[in-house]
Amino acid sequence: MDSNALIHPYSIVGRSENEFIRIVSGEGVKLTDDAGNEYIDGLASLWLCQIGHGNRTVIDAIGAQLDQLATYNTFEPFSNGPAVELAEMVRARSQHPDGRVFLACSGSEAVDTALKFARRVHHLKGDTDRQIIVRRSAGYHGVNVGGTSVQGGAAYREGWGDLMPHVVEIPNDDVEPAAQLFAEQGERIAAVISEPIQGAGGVVPPPPGYFEGLRRLCTEHGALLIFDEVICGFGRTGSWFAGQTFGVAPDMFTFAKGVTSGYIPLAGVLVSRDIANLLEADETKFMHGYTYSGHPTACAAGIANIGVIESEGLVDRARDIGDRMEEGFLALQGDGMIDGYRGLGGIWACDLGRDATEAKEAFLKRGVITRSIGNALAFCPPLIIDDDEIGQLFDRLDDALRATAP
Repeated sequence: MDSNALIHPYSIVGRSENEFIRIVSGEGVKLTDDAGNEYIDGLASLWLCQIGHGNRTVIDAIGAQLDQLATYNTFEPFSNGPAVELAEMVRARSQHPDGRVFLACSGSEAVDTALKFARRVHHLKGDTDRQIIVRRSAGYHGVNVGGTSVQGGAAYREGWGDLMPHVVEIPNDDVEPAAQLFAEQGERIAAVISEPIQGAGGVVPPPPGYFEGLRRLCTEHGALLIFDEVICGFGRTGSWFAGQTFGVAPDMFTFAKGVTSGYIPLAGVLVSRDIANLLEADETKFMHGYTYSGHPTACAAGIANIGVIESEGLVDRARDIGDRMEEGFLALQGDGMIDGYRGLGGIWACDLGRDATEAKEAFLKRGVITRSIGNALAFCPPLIIDDDEIGQLFDRLDDALRATAP
């Protein structure tokens, strides 16, 4: 059916609906379109479907919650059991088991919440001049006004008019400019926000010592360190959260995507006990919240999803996937098919040394969904992918690269 009713995100708005691939079903790591074509989902929908498609445990948990209580708000004086249980499960697996969790719907909402929290914390301390948010080049933090303001990519910020003030950018590959910025404006910096591994910016891991340096600077100058774990959380890097993988504890972190594997939208922010103490001591009403904060059916999906990740050992499996992916990329590099690769666990990119769009399209025609980011192809498969399916992915990648070689 052709229609112009739907505006697709990150697309040419005038593109015909008939030009889009209409996905109609999913099972495991495979997707099927309305023409019967089958694809390996090499991007886990959009960096999120840890447990794969069609998992009955999560689907049944959603159905059971819908039968009992589909939805109700969690504004004072109301609460619900799934929201409380999900918050407990998230913090128990984090570096802040005594922290507190605020729930939202999307990663963009979580980021904007974290930015407001950062400024609120300093207001509660009486330090109202601390408003600067430090972003990293190539960082991606969603598309609400706050997240757009702290994007590292200029293309995401341009064309929308004035955005949030008091935002300063530092390089994503060198901590020394951050140190210089703190030396000059440390008393005005509220927080630094960073993805542990930059996803949409090209799957860029941090240089050795980078996060340790940011953590030290924030601690020394009284600023907060925010990790945006929207892509990296819930096992993607071989730990529940990437802060654990890199051995650096942020003051707060955002999460979304993998918390439900995308079965129902859910997101949140976890804050440390120190931040929680400040919020709890405030006798005024907390003036922030979303209609769907703590949505019981979304939280039921999250509870079941975390249970599947745990019972199927998917956090550990991410490390095995990383080993298999690196073997595949090493072979391609040895054959001269790629210039290099980067990543860990279940999130990778390979550098083609040329624009990767043509290769992505050729790969799609061979039945694998991935994403091109400049000269790179990005990979983020479901954590249930098995070694045979990884082998199929690399066989088709090799064929696509040979077909599009200059």
